[in-house]
Amino acid sequence: MAAVPRRDLPVESNERPQLVFFYSARSGRCRRVEGFIAQALQRRRNHDTFELVRVSVESHPQLAEKFHVDQVPTICVVEGRKLRLSIVSPRGCREIEHQLEPWLR
Repeated sequence: MAAVPRRDLPVESNERPQLVFFYSARSGRCRRVEGFIAQALQRRRNHDTFELVRVSVESHPQLAEKFHVDQVPTICVVEGRKLRLSIVSPRGCREIEHQLEPWLR
């Protein structure tokens, strides 16, 4: 699995959309979904398409609330300071790829 650039909190970026991954460090499901994200981006060489931002719901509950995240894992696409997509509890990399299709090469 290739390394994906990460940040702890979303930072405004005009260059590329942010893929915001809300997770819990205590959840095995979140760890699996993180692997699914890496697979989906690697499959078509889309690592540079998004800025991947990991947000722990335990450390940043106010941010999770702002994004209306009720369960983890949740993946959000933020583009131009607007929430464009939310994927709640994806079941695999194919589902993630399908949902992210408008942004993938």
